[in-house]
Amino acid sequence: MSPTAKEHRHSLAIVESLAVVAHRGASGTCPENTAAAFAEALRLGVDSIELDIHRSADGGLIIIHDRSVDRTSNGKGRVAELTTTQIAGLDAGSWYDPAFAGQRFLLFDEALDLIPDSVRLNVHVKADDEDRPQVAPEVVDVLVARGRLENAFIAADAAALRCARERAPKLQICNLSVRPAEDYVARCAQIDCLILQPGHAMTTLELVEDAHEHGMEVNPFFADEEPEMQRLIDCGVDGILTNFPERLQHLRRSLNA
Repeated sequence: MSPTAKEHRHSLAIVESLAVVAHRGASGTCPENTAAAFAEALRLGVDSIELDIHRSADGGLIIIHDRSVDRTSNGKGRVAELTTTQIAGLDAGSWYDPAFAGQRFLLFDEALDLIPDSVRLNVHVKADDEDRPQVAPEVVDVLVARGRLENAFIAADAAALRCARERAPKLQICNLSVRPAEDYVARCAQIDCLILQPGHAMTTLELVEDAHEHGMEVNPFFADEEPEMQRLIDCGVDGILTNFPERLQHLRRSLNA
């Protein structure tokens, strides 16, 4: 077999195994991190769903990306200063489109009720010095209680990952402390992290090859346009986070044709 044929065969294998990761659900066509976004991602048959968690004032694990509810609801205020009941009463869909009026913020348990065990969970723990010691272990506790550790991992900064690993030493983790890029792989290796989520712009063939030599997978954040999806695929990544999973699925099918 010629080198060119070998490279082509290797490239096809990468494309066939490429994981489509729905970023905040199918957030390009639905309000992010809502039941509607998760349902659409599941309808499309994605391989993995990424979601974000903040802790409310009374300890609720709320599925939301921002520290405040301002951008993605009809409410105001920091998640950490609102009760779970207050947050649950907000409209989390109309900001995106009136057709999604009535969508609300979910609790972590409610999201798990919607997402089957077969879909890999990329659980982004959003924490800072104030609540990191509480929220990271509490998220782990929910995953353990629900029997979801097998096909889930926690993505967070290195400090939150240490808190999570204290609760579950064998927990799969994704290190989001990506800078500086030059020693990202080495720093991940030091904490036994086998899942990398570099920014798409910092993802290069060299970084991916270095990670693969260390037995790590690389799932860049994020790509919504086909040219960047293609560039990342050419770098040999294992998966791609995207707000438009159907676009990535279409590209994957076209490359496999």
